[in-house]
Amino acid sequence: MAALTMTAPGTPLSPLGTLGAATSSTPSLPSTIAIGAVAPKGAGGRPATSAGAPGADPSGSGAGSPTRRITNRMTNRYSVNAMYSLAAEQDVEVEDELARAQKRLRDLKTRISSQSKKNFVLERDVRYLDSRIGLLIQNRIAADEKRQVQETLEDVNEEGGAFPDSRKLSQYSNLFFLLQSEPRHVASLCRLVSLTEIDTLLQTVMFTLYGNQYEQREEHLLLTMFQSVLAAQFESTTEFGSLLRANTPVSRMMTTYTRRGPGQAYLKDVLSERINSLIAHKDLNLEINPLKVYEQMIQQIEEDTGALPPSLPRGVPAEVAAANVDVQAIIQPRLTMLMEIADTFLATIMDSIELVPYGIRWICKQIRSLTRRKYPDATDASMCSLIGGFFFLRFINPSIVTPQAYMLVTETPARHPRRTLTLIAKMLQNLANKPSYSKEEYMMSLNPFVEQNKTTINQFLNNLCEVGDFYESLEMDQYMALTKKDLSISITLNELYNTHALFQHHIDTLSLNDRHHLRVLLDELGPAPAQVPRAENKSFQLSLYSRWETPIQDLSTALVSDSVTQNDLHFMETKSIFVQLLRSMPQLADRRPIDLPALAERAATSKDPVLVRRGIKVQNLLSELEAAGVVDKGDHYKILQDEVSMEMVHLGNAREKVILETRSLEAVYRTICDHNNYLRSQIEQYKAYLVNSRMMMSKDKGSGGVGVVSVNGKERKLGRAQSLGPYRFTHSQFEKEGIIMESNVPENRRANIFFNIASPTPGTFLIALHFKGREKPILEMDLKIDDLLEKQKDNDATLDLEYVQLNVPKVLALFNKLFAKRK
Repeated sequence: MAALTMTAPGTPLSPLGTLGAATSSTPSLPSTIAIGAVAPKGAGGRPATSAGAPGADPSGSGAGSPTRRITNRMTNRYSVNAMYSLAAEQDVEVEDELARAQKRLRDLKTRISSQSKKNFVLERDVRYLDSRIGLLIQNRIAADEKRQVQETLEDVNEEGGAFPDSRKLSQYSNLFFLLQSEPRHVASLCRLVSLTEIDTLLQTVMFTLYGNQYEQREEHLLLTMFQSVLAAQFESTTEFGSLLRANTPVSRMMTTYTRRGPGQAYLKDVLSERINSLIAHKDLNLEINPLKVYEQMIQQIEEDTGALPPSLPRGVPAEVAAANVDVQAIIQPRLTMLMEIADTFLATIMDSIELVPYGIRWICKQIRSLTRRKYPDATDASMCSLIGGFFFLRFINPSIVTPQAYMLVTETPARHPRRTLTLIAKMLQNLANKPSYSKEEYMMSLNPFVEQNKTTINQFLNNLCEVGDFYESLEMDQYMALTKKDLSISITLNELYNTHALFQHHIDTLSLNDRHHLRVLLDELGPAPAQVPRAENKSFQLSLYSRWETPIQDLSTALVSDSVTQNDLHFMETKSIFVQLLRSMPQLADRRPIDLPALAERAATSKDPVLVRRGIKVQNLLSELEAAGVVDKGDHYKILQDEVSMEMVHLGNAREKVILETRSLEAVYRTICDHNNYLRSQIEQYKAYLVNSRMMMSKDKGSGGVGVVSVNGKERKLGRAQSLGPYRFTHSQFEKEGIIMESNVPENRRANIFFNIASPTPGTFLIALHFKGREKPILEMDLKIDDLLEKQKDNDATLDLEYVQLNVPKVLALFNKLFAKRK
């Protein structure tokens, strides 16, 4: 068994760090439990020099002697039993169906965590390129910004670049061990960085430092960091009304947390079917803004009659439109239908409370707890508005308004259902928050929905907070991390250097004591290296370990205390081995009652050396327990027999749960991969645009249309621009691929409609709508890629060809597919 370590006595370790009065009521973790992994051995078998043990003496001196004292909370049966079982499992893994299912689930969770990080990076790149492409289109971008855009589009060359030397890597291992295990350091830094720095830091924190989103220890440490950040936010905010509402690093953290795997799984399971059902009704118009309803009404009258009556002038103010009797008659049934739809959404969300990820509920709990302590006179409604501001504003509503961004729908919603989803989100937000109609008075018509559901929603938001704390299990998880030899994170060079630089920049605020472990580590590392070019930003596994700890060789020695006897430990170990034997010999698992001596004898006389060793060991343990009077051979060891039977039932149920969870997460993984493909297609569109832009520039500057462009870092000569196409597509092809969002072509004529698409010059495209048998097209549209990219940047997904409305992102993808390989 791997050596364990415990810290010197007198070590403070609070989930909230040192935040003062606002955090004083939260229970602290025990002072004697170290957090971390065993340091790898250096020359001569001694632990290699490394740094960064959390929970050690704050002076950094390492003074103190080993201790075997364990706090009362560590001695309860659950913690000891779970810890001992975990240690016993390090022996030889049992290869049964449950173990295989658990391994598949672990692998799937790892893939989801890794893919979520890739998506986060791509989303950040797309946001950046969205903002820069607009300037590029308008030729208002500086040369260095153009280079930055180009670098953002470069792929990483895993063969290039250089890693820090082994000494530096060891120091970084110590630093990131400290940062992961003592979340207060990261929490403090998150409050100090600027908005321009927060996204890069969040990438490291959410998807690297605590990147395993389904690993209990990492998730609980991340939540502990959130608690520190929230407590400080409450402490520094002077006005209740501004709490958690502004666009701050804290609010960005909360939003990013909801985009992790568990949050995405919840949205997919709960909202996807409801949203898809709504958007299937493409022509259902539920607009209730009187001005828009009036404009749509007079447009329809003009189309039907060819003229407008004098009583319906254009360009009327909102109050005139609202007073129009016909407008009121149109809006009234829409209000009823909107409230009915919103009720179904609300019922779906409230019925799924048990599916809400634990972390999101726990953050809601902290918001309520901090509000009660900071604002003791705050009403229940006020507290619920803060909870709703997080749960609805930052989690639920974004997925309702833009379901395609969360991969909840298979196609971009058409104009009318898109507007309906926006109205539904506004209704839910008004219900969760104090309604404000200063800008949209027409929403007051939906007040009955708010009044009818206010009490219910407050009860739901309070129920969201009813989850247990995790400090005790975090103690156990942190302690068990000591037995892990493979504690590591996957990190890129730039994440490593950026985190180093941020902590170095703020070290005087974060640590005033020269002997503080964080400062010691940063002093040893020295100045942070510069960021490497994107192409050299390789990822690698960074081992995590500490140096300020004293090894303990025996887990049972560490566990023994006044309330945990050696007999208790023997009983638990005996039970654990019998369960392992039954899992290894499934043909005996269903026999009741379980004949424990016969089971041990069968294992001890088998041909499998692992079973033989376990069988002999459990026979000896059984004899010791009988001699000590813990079990009785006369009743066939009934106490132990019953516990083994109950454990086998639990494991059977666990297998079913693992299989169900695996199926659910497989759907989440597919969704995340689909989203990754979508983001990559957007990046490819930007690459195509930049290549085309350079080709056009080269054509303008060169002689006779000949020039040179740089593609993926390689120069390429260009000849004269060559017209490509036309490529022909039928109406049904475009419909099937989702390129057509809406069509006004009668059903009986669609078979005779086709589209010709050509590219006369780089970056320009011609779409022609044809009817079979006619020589000339019915309609032609000349497009520049600049126009399409600008539409996409402005979230305008519709390209109107009069007879059909096309989906802009899918049109861009089609152009990229047809013309990106132009020589």
